[in-house]
Amino acid sequence: MAQLEGYYFSAALSCTFLVSCLLFSAFSRALREPYMDEIFHLPQAQRYCEGHFSLSQWDPMITTLPGLYLVSVGVVKPASWIFGWSEHIVCSIGMLRFVNLLFSVGNFYLLYLLFRKLQPRNKAASSIQRILSTLTLAVFPILYFFNFLYYTEAGSMFFTLFAYLMCLYGNHKTSALLGFCGFMFRQTNIIWTVFCAGHVIAQKLTEAWKTELQKKKEERLPPIKGPFSEFRKILQFLLVYSMSFKNLSMLFLLTWPYILLGFAFCAFVVVNGGIVIGDRSSHEACFHFPQLFYFFSFTLFFSFPHLLSPTKIKAFLYLVWKRRFQFCLITLASIFLVWKFTYVHKYLLADNRHYTFYVWKRVFQRYEIMKYLLVPVYVFAGWSIADSLKSKSVFWNLMFFICLFTSTVPQKLLEFRYFILPYVIYRLNIPLPPTSRLVCELGCYVIVNFLTFYIFLSKTFQWPNSQDIQRFMW
Repeated sequence: MAQLEGYYFSAALSCTFLVSCLLFSAFSRALREPYMDEIFHLPQAQRYCEGHFSLSQWDPMITTLPGLYLVSVGVVKPASWIFGWSEHIVCSIGMLRFVNLLFSVGNFYLLYLLFRKLQPRNKAASSIQRILSTLTLAVFPILYFFNFLYYTEAGSMFFTLFAYLMCLYGNHKTSALLGFCGFMFRQTNIIWTVFCAGHVIAQKLTEAWKTELQKKKEERLPPIKGPFSEFRKILQFLLVYSMSFKNLSMLFLLTWPYILLGFAFCAFVVVNGGIVIGDRSSHEACFHFPQLFYFFSFTLFFSFPHLLSPTKIKAFLYLVWKRRFQFCLITLASIFLVWKFTYVHKYLLADNRHYTFYVWKRVFQRYEIMKYLLVPVYVFAGWSIADSLKSKSVFWNLMFFICLFTSTVPQKLLEFRYFILPYVIYRLNIPLPPTSRLVCELGCYVIVNFLTFYIFLSKTFQWPNSQDIQRFMW
């Protein structure tokens, strides 16, 4: 089976790369000039490629650190030495975009390695399931689309996944170093480096929690009763655990590389005066709590074969009836958060090239009450996501949802790209779904990709006051 799995993996990777190369060729023919955010990224990379690294050459509209440009120079420059290509060729738009296509190959391989590590071989069918899961996530529509443009998504994903893989194998110094590389692509990736540290802490807490439960069972202590008894038990355990110097010192010795990186990040924020560099006016942090609800809906939409079924809906309705008081409180709290903390970024209302513009205009803006009517959908989506992660320990779930909250809620702009990393981390950690569901998921992704690429390449339009060709995109 292991040898056969290797053949399946090689075939899947080769076919995906071949299709990607054909699509890349179509993109290159259609887009001979920088498009959207590329008007900032490509000229900056070309300045680096020409050896101009001074701060005076930095575009103040760029809000991320120069990781993408530095890696691009490290990839394309050796090509000029090996093949004798001119600066004009190696620093061209096509060559720089091709760097992201190379990252996509790395992401495919990393996803496969992560599935092998996170999903043990417990069945004969799991080999096919791992390959299908890898292929499905590799062509995940939002991530796959940005493999063909000079954006930070592909490189950001590569270093974050690599850091997570090294963390799972216990190479924490390497993981923290790769986490720093991810931070250089996008500052918010520091959250997923913290998640790696949280994974280590969750493992130790789970071990100690199991020991504690076994001890109580042997001592036959009376259980704590009440509606929030489990929560109180866990909170009490965490307080006792954190009061032990031995426990804290052990956790410090395990996670010190991540802690060091965390201090470096704090120093950066203090010196820089904030997490964003360059144009900060359009990237102000706020408590945009509905972003969490948008992520739940986003995940429900793209993982519907795993999260949406008659059985799931029936189980949810039964639980709502059984715990109606708790669900009433959750629903009322969600309505309050939607009411008081919904923000609409100026880009969302002004830029009709993004699909989010049409989602907002035709769903949320058409009827004011719509944002409240969708709250039950948010609650179901959140419950379904949490239910799909029940195989993970309560401490792992706690770490994941804290990182998810931190990565989504401060963002004022509704942008599907911000959901890519948490979605992939989530999807990697749910149990391997049946092959039929994976085929359904893959088929849906292929259809969505076909439609988005067709619309982007063929259905162009122009603004009334501009001669530039505009395209619809994620």
